[in-house]
Amino acid sequence: MQRSRCWPANEALAAKSGGTNPKDVPILNTALGAELEAIAAYQLGAESKLTSAQAAPDAVRGEQLYARCMACHTPAFDRVGPRHCGLLGRRAGSVPGFTYSTAMKKSNITWGEQTLDRFLTKPLKMVPGTAMTYDGVASPKDRADLIAYLKHVNQTPECAPSAR
Repeated sequence: MQRSRCWPANEALAAKSGGTNPKDVPILNTALGAELEAIAAYQLGAESKLTSAQAAPDAVRGEQLYARCMACHTPAFDRVGPRHCGLLGRRAGSVPGFTYSTAMKKSNITWGEQTLDRFLTKPLKMVPGTAMTYDGVASPKDRADLIAYLKHVNQTPECAPSAR
C-alpha cells in the first residue's frame, strides 16, 4: 500500500480505531487530502494544522491595527517615523528629507512582505540601533493584516504621487 500526503491522518485513524498498523487503514483520497486530514485531526481531538495565521490577510483589520503605528507614522506624511506610502519595494532609509538612524541607512534592506514581517516581529533585533523603539508585533496574523493594509493603502488616492 502506498502512502499518500494524508499519511499522518491514516496513522491517527489507525491508532484511534485500535489498529496496530496504519497500513490497515485505507489511504485517504489525495484529491481531498488537506480537508480530510484536518477533519480527521479534529475528530481525533488533535489540534488542527490550520491556524489563524494561515487565514487570508485582512486589510480592513490591518487598518484598525495601524492605529498603533499612527503615533509615529502616517501613510502619506513623515512624522516621527517616515511615511508608509510606497514602502513595499523601497530601500530602507531612503525617503528624501527624512532623518534616519545610521543603522537603518546601512541596513541594506529593501522592504518586501517577508522583510517587513521580520522587522515588525522585533525591529531592534533585525536592525540593532534603529530609532524605531517599538517592541514589535508578536502575532503573525496581526503582522499579515498590517502588511495587507500597507499594500492596500498604497493603491489609494492618499498615496498617489500627486497627493504627496
